[in-house]
Amino acid sequence: MQSYQSVHTQSDNGSENRRLKFHENTRDTQTEPDVRKLDRRKEMLGSTRISGVSTKISRLDRIERVSGYDEGPVLHQLKDIIFGRWISYFLVFIPFAWGSHHFTWSASYIFWLNFLAMCPLASILGEFTEEVAAHTNQVVGGLINATFGNAVELVVAINALNAGEIRVVQSSMLGSIFSNLLLVLGCCFFCGGLKKEELRFNTTMSSANISLLALSSVAFLLPTPYAKYYEVDEDVNNISRAAAIFLIITYAQLLIFQLKTHSHIMGDEDGEKASIPMYVALTGLVIVTAAIAVLSDWLVDSIDEFTAESGINKTFIGMIILPVVGNAVEHMTAVSVAMKDKMDLAMGVAVGSATQICLFVVPFVVIYGWIFGQNMTLHYPSFEIFLYVLSLWIVSLSLSNGHGNWLLGSLLISTYLMVALGFWYEEVIDF
Repeated sequence: MQSYQSVHTQSDNGSENRRLKFHENTRDTQTEPDVRKLDRRKEMLGSTRISGVSTKISRLDRIERVSGYDEGPVLHQLKDIIFGRWISYFLVFIPFAWGSHHFTWSASYIFWLNFLAMCPLASILGEFTEEVAAHTNQVVGGLINATFGNAVELVVAINALNAGEIRVVQSSMLGSIFSNLLLVLGCCFFCGGLKKEELRFNTTMSSANISLLALSSVAFLLPTPYAKYYEVDEDVNNISRAAAIFLIITYAQLLIFQLKTHSHIMGDEDGEKASIPMYVALTGLVIVTAAIAVLSDWLVDSIDEFTAESGINKTFIGMIILPVVGNAVEHMTAVSVAMKDKMDLAMGVAVGSATQICLFVVPFVVIYGWIFGQNMTLHYPSFEIFLYVLSLWIVSLSLSNGHGNWLLGSLLISTYLMVALGFWYEEVIDF
C-alpha cells in the first residue's frame, strides 16, 4: 500500500478511519452527495505509504470492530487490540511454546509451537505500532512505522544471524518477497476476479514499486561475478555492504519524499488522539517485541534438529514457512479488500511489503552482520536470483495495463507454487 503518491502518516490514517466509522454509523442522516464523498475518502485510504504497510491494514480491519476514538475505557480498547481478531485464538500456543523449550521436547514440536505462537503476536505488534505512531507527528510516525513495520522479520533475521544461520536469514528475506509478489498478489487477483469480471488499479503506484524492486535486483546481482557461492571472500562482503548502504540511502530518500517534500500529494487530515494512551502503547510495543524475540530465538535454535528430523531443507524453511509468521493476517486482509474491488489497497500490501523488505530489511540485516562480525552478504545462489528476476519480470508484465482478472491471479499463484517446488528440492551447502 505504498507508492510515490502514498504519503499520509499512520496517525493521520488512523484518525481518518475513526472518523469514517463515526460517519458510517450516521449514514442514514446524510445526504446522498455526503455518502458518496465519504466513500471516496475511504477509497483514498488505499494509497498509503511504504512505511505503514502492516499497521495500516490492521487498522482497516479494526474499524469494523471499534466504533471510534476514545469510546470506552482503555481496558476495552486494549482488549480489542489483543483479542479482537480471529488469529488471537493462536495465543493459546504461547504456554505450549514455553513448555516445549524448557522441557526439551522434540525439535519439531519446538519449531511448530513457537511458529504458531508468533503469528498472533505479529498482528498485535502492528496494532501497538499504529497506536504509538498516532501520538506523534508526521515524520516521527513515519519513522516508527518504518522501523516496526517489518519488526517480526527483523527480529527473526537478527536472532538467526546471531546463531550463525546465515542461510536461513538469506532465504527468509527472499521468501518474504516471493510470498508478497506472487502468492498474495495472485490471491488478490484470483479472489477479487471471482467477484468482479475485471479489476482495475493505479498503474503509477505499481510501476513505482516495480522500479524500486528492480533497483534491489541490481544489488542482489552485483556480488555474483566476484565469487563462487561457497567461497565468500572480502570482495563479496565489501560489495554487499556497499550495495546495502545504497539501498538504505534510497529508502531514506523515499521516506523524505513521502513524508516531507511531497507530503501534500494526498493532503493532510487533522490529527486526533489515539485510542489508548502513549505509555500503554509503548509498554505493549516493548512487551510484544520482547516476546517475539524470545519465541523466535527458541524457534531458530530448533532449526538444525528440525531439518534433520523432518527432512525439510533450510532453504524451504526460510523461503516458504517463515514468511507466514509476519504476514498471515495482513495477507488475508489484502485478499478481503481485493474482493471488495479495492485493488490499490490490496496491491499496496502485496507489492509494497516486498519493496520495504528489499529497501530496508535486507540492507539492515547486512549492515547488522557487518557490525557484529557475521558474513551476511547479498550473494545468493544463481538459481534463486534467476527466479527472483524472472518473477519480477512476470509481475511487471501482469501489472503493466492497469487491470486484471482471476486468470492473472491463477498465473501468479502457479508461479509461486512452481518456485516453492524448486526450493523444496534445492540443496545448498550451508555457510
